[in-house]
Amino acid sequence: MIEALVFYMFAIVCVVSGVLVVTRRNPVHSVLFLILAFFNAGGLFVLAGAEFLAMLLVVVYVGAVAVLFMFVVMMLDVTVTELKQGFSNYLPIGLLVVAIFAGEILAASIAWQAAPEAAANLQAATPDPAEVHNTAALGALIYTKYAYLFQAAGLILLVAMIGAIVLTHRKRRDSKKQVIADQLARDAKEAVVLKKVETGRGI
Repeated sequence: MIEALVFYMFAIVCVVSGVLVVTRRNPVHSVLFLILAFFNAGGLFVLAGAEFLAMLLVVVYVGAVAVLFMFVVMMLDVTVTELKQGFSNYLPIGLLVVAIFAGEILAASIAWQAAPEAAANLQAATPDPAEVHNTAALGALIYTKYAYLFQAAGLILLVAMIGAIVLTHRKRRDSKKQVIADQLARDAKEAVVLKKVETGRGI
């Protein structure tokens, strides 16, 4: 009874937060509701016995992605009026894209069928949580059977991160940068200038 009550509480708050993310006018409020949705989704994962996914959702998405969104929104000073400019011009293309995605989701839902081994996997005995922890079992699976795929995914993310840094890094001629070699090469005679100020006069 208590588990069902907690499940419905997390589920309702998660759905409401997801709706508020796309309906709020203020982007900062949308990011805050997105963080709330992530926390409630993490609670649902905990109820499902996937505590590793819950921790991953909170640490990675709430601790990194959502906070990054917050800083970007606050630094860019996004205004709603600027976002709405040209909305009517792109509305037909947007509706076309939405229709295509909706058709693909509907076709995939109609053509979906359970895999033959799904029933056997559901009937298979699950390991005792006291003997094999969920996180330990998942780690053993990732770093043994899927070790190469896991490393490949890490390399792809690393290349994407480096590419994003290279594309966004711009050299500005008017910006002043600190040159350590020039500072170390300076002499005390060049760095310090002694001036004798007469009494009653300034520099």
